[in-house]
Amino acid sequence: MRIYVCVKHVPDTAANIKIVGDDAYDTQVKYVANPYDEYGVEEAVTLVEKAKEGEVVAVCVGNKGAANTLKSVMAMGVHRSILVKTDDQFPGSDLTAKALAKAITDDGNADLIFMGKQSVDSEGMQTPYRLGMELSLPVVTGVVSFSHEGDTAKVQREIDGGARETLAVKTPCILGATKGLNEPRFPKLPAILKAKKKEIKEVELSSLGLVDQGHCRIKSLEPVQERSNAKILEGSTQEIVAALVKILREEEKVI
Repeated sequence: MRIYVCVKHVPDTAANIKIVGDDAYDTQVKYVANPYDEYGVEEAVTLVEKAKEGEVVAVCVGNKGAANTLKSVMAMGVHRSILVKTDDQFPGSDLTAKALAKAITDDGNADLIFMGKQSVDSEGMQTPYRLGMELSLPVVTGVVSFSHEGDTAKVQREIDGGARETLAVKTPCILGATKGLNEPRFPKLPAILKAKKKEIKEVELSSLGLVDQGHCRIKSLEPVQERSNAKILEGSTQEIVAALVKILREEEKVI
């Protein structure tokens, strides 16, 4: 069994991001593996460990710094990695999917492909579906439960209103993991040291012969405006309603 896990190199969600120019941000911050992708890594590694056979391969499209992110997931149990190198801070999801697909097909045949349901930086939520199109594979995202038997994967996914639906999917398939699927492990020192010796195959994006059609590009980035502190209105019901209407009219200017 060979399982591929698509991993994105993203800024830590606790980092203080500063906008640079119109469509970029300061890269001098801590980077980590996309948290949603870590659920996919854990599921893939656990599956191979239980089967006592197989291989987990991480694939990433990113800059040279992404090698550190790949080392972190290899410390979780991934056997080897492929890094498709690009200096583009926001490669489009169409180009990213094409690069992931080319890297996977050039490497071998996938029995399963895991990834996160979305990335925490651009949050486009398009890559799983575009990758499925490139590889002609079924896609399920928001996966919170997974089991595998023969050539069928049985999954539960989150849908609107907190409900869940259960699906049976023929493998190979692409599964977008989310919180609740498992609890990603924290690698111990021996695993971290061992990961430093594992293979990271580097491939230049430009060498893959892909055409960037540029269907979707980030035009501009703006920081989220800080919200004012919450106010607690006190008094009788009539007094509270009168105060609320005044705030909505004079401060928020929505009525």
